Amino acid sequence: MTRTTIGVGMVGYAFMGRVHSQAWRTVSAFFDLPVTPVMAALSGRSREAATEAAARMGWAAVETDWKDLVNRDDVGIVDICTPGDSHAEIAIAALQAGKHVICEKPLANTVEEAQAMVAAAAASPGRSMVAFNYRRVPAIALARRMVAAGELGQIRHVRAQYLQDWIVDPGFPLVWRLQKDKAGSGALGDIGAHIIDTAQFVTGQQIVGVSALTETFVKERPLAAASSGLGGSRTGEMGTVTVDDAALFIGRMSEGALASFEATRFATGRKNALRLEVNGSLGSLAFDFEAMNELWVSSGGEGFRRVLVTEPDHPYVGAWWPPGHGLGYEHTFTHEIKDFLEAVGNGTDPSPSFADGLRVQRVLAAVEQSAAEGRYKEIP
Repeated sequence: MTRTTIGVGMVGYAFMGRVHSQAWRTVSAFFDLPVTPVMAALSGRSREAATEAAARMGWAAVETDWKDLVNRDDVGIVDICTPGDSHAEIAIAALQAGKHVICEKPLANTVEEAQAMVAAAAASPGRSMVAFNYRRVPAIALARRMVAAGELGQIRHVRAQYLQDWIVDPGFPLVWRLQKDKAGSGALGDIGAHIIDTAQFVTGQQIVGVSALTETFVKERPLAAASSGLGGSRTGEMGTVTVDDAALFIGRMSEGALASFEATRFATGRKNALRLEVNGSLGSLAFDFEAMNELWVSSGGEGFRRVLVTEPDHPYVGAWWPPGHGLGYEHTFTHEIKDFLEAVGNGTDPSPSFADGLRVQRVLAAVEQSAAEGRYKEIP
């Protein structure tokens, strides 16, 4: 069978660039797609570093200016894996050039930037998607299927947490994720955005109002060397942390459910604990990403039972290994690339859309405003 190919250009090659690269490399080997991706070009400011990354991760060419990558004739998809301060500019330019765009989360650093991205997406022939990869965990997708089928009845409670500990050490350097002008916010936007999207995705409800607290526990940190990433080298000078270290908020969902959310990078001993519990009138479910192949389910008033989400009829799983052979973090990105390519190839709108990303951005903004003003904030 002859399949259409499409060239992919990726901007950025650090943590997110690495996992996205693996997804582009592997997706066609496991899923039958209407269009086959070709890893055409990688963009990074340092030619030497970008060339090394491209050779290691499988990209055919290198550009040192993302504008040159966007304008390449052999690039039909632009994958944005940069800090949030550049998302809007790159995405809007790519959409205006008629390219398809997949952009890392959160969609932007401000509601205004996200609105401009949504407008550009609506005016472009290109398809666009924001990369909330945890939607593609098979157990989370199964949870959504169960809620949509009515198995939990009326949803009454939602509890969501994202707990990490990678900046507990006050000597950890002031990397870009701790600077508001680059990251937009701290734990709130970095990991809080994930639990906001996951809770809304699983329940099918929107967050309509929040009451919040945020805190920055370590106010100053050693400056990071210009080339350092997470945990990189330090200069010996100190700089001010301008984002939150933790965010805690309660909220009301659009169909009446009550919700609580906690996002922190100071939960000592927790490495990547994205947790979700949903209680309904007929049953409940619970998930923890640190045991990502398991979904705990309660029905009929009985206690929770473990469901091992590795069966062929579970979401995404049939393309991979025999039952009982679990998947990992990297598979979530392969699944999101698979869904994105199916939408591009079939001429449909992928999900989550930029409009979905804007809704998450509105929640993030309301949390910050609520924490600053000390009052409940409704969300448009």
